[in-house]
Amino acid sequence: MNRPASLSFSNLISLSLCPSTVQSQNLIADNVSVVEGDTATISCRVKNNDDSVIQLLNPNRQTIYFRDVRPLKDARFQLVNFSDNELRVSLSNVSLSDEGRYVCQLYTDPPQEAYADITVLIPPGNPIIESREDIVREGNETEITCTSMGSKPAATIRWMKGDKELQGKSKVEATYDRMFTVTSLLRFTVTREDDGVPVVCIVDHPAVKDFQAQKYLEVQYKPEVTIKVEFPQGLIREGENLELTCQAKGKPQPHQVNWVRVDDEVPSHAVITGSDLFIENLNKSYNGTYRCVASNSVGETYADYILYVRDAAPSTEAAAHVTPSLDFLLSDSQAGPEAQRLDHAVIGGVVAVVVFAMLCLLIVLGRYFARHKGTYFTHEAKGADDAADADTAIINAEGGHNNSDEKKEYYI
Repeated sequence: MNRPASLSFSNLISLSLCPSTVQSQNLIADNVSVVEGDTATISCRVKNNDDSVIQLLNPNRQTIYFRDVRPLKDARFQLVNFSDNELRVSLSNVSLSDEGRYVCQLYTDPPQEAYADITVLIPPGNPIIESREDIVREGNETEITCTSMGSKPAATIRWMKGDKELQGKSKVEATYDRMFTVTSLLRFTVTREDDGVPVVCIVDHPAVKDFQAQKYLEVQYKPEVTIKVEFPQGLIREGENLELTCQAKGKPQPHQVNWVRVDDEVPSHAVITGSDLFIENLNKSYNGTYRCVASNSVGETYADYILYVRDAAPSTEAAAHVTPSLDFLLSDSQAGPEAQRLDHAVIGGVVAVVVFAMLCLLIVLGRYFARHKGTYFTHEAKGADDAADADTAIINAEGGHNNSDEKKEYYI
């Protein structure tokens, strides 16, 4: 039977975590667990011994040692220590047939007995891991089984997928030779992130630790598609050229990549080379959604690029004449909705400046006309202010001074 090379005498003989200590008056013995093929040590200890004789019996109640004498002809039993207070015996090359209850006996009146149960541990063989299919498509459920055979006691099986523990369903079967076979079934739905991830079956047993087997998942999935703009960078204007690259990754690798234009035809002079789309001398009639479609044996996926062609950029002189201080806002490094917002902001700013200037002009003109408003008056009533009474004033006003020829009108 195969056993891990790391097993040693010191870590294969272990006392139970909760040792069953049997005490009858002043005689003590301990239970022992030992891996098959290794050595077990049985100790019969006496407190306050009054020179009473100690002997050790096997499960068939045959005397193994009487004091320091071995009546039983089995050389695997050897005396380790003998004194008034202890009889310690080793049993080498332990087999399953050695399992049972050993008796420490002290010759007193009446005789005293204490019991040491030897449990033989048989480690499992190498775990066997198998899957229902070698290749799984994303979104499907897979089944993986792990079998641990020929152990005593029965082993326990745990599952890990990457760094995450999963819960399997175990079944224990006893064999004719008092050993056990354990089978654990693991079911889960795979994703594309599981591709290449190890699924580990871990077997726990008192005779071994972290005994394991693993299997790497192979998952097939639909392509992942992205579109990269090779040029231009930023705002796209009339007269410029456009080049797009479709990047598709899947398992298996996509066997077909196509460019289409949603709700219209791709421009007749567009050049499609493999995953690249090239359109020169752009104009606004090319605006629309351009779609890259990639497919493999699992399925089909696409990504969209929305083309929006703007007016051709103004000449340098015209741009400097209109808004020389705002050129940096119109840089082609601004792209997409952000650039549109900047364009609108520039236009709004110019309109606001014009409106403000017109308002200022109207205010200045209004104040000017208010100060030089046209006034009409005559000298017909001149002298009325100097008249002594009302009659004199009327006479003077009606021409008592013969000034009718001098009547004048002034317009200012």
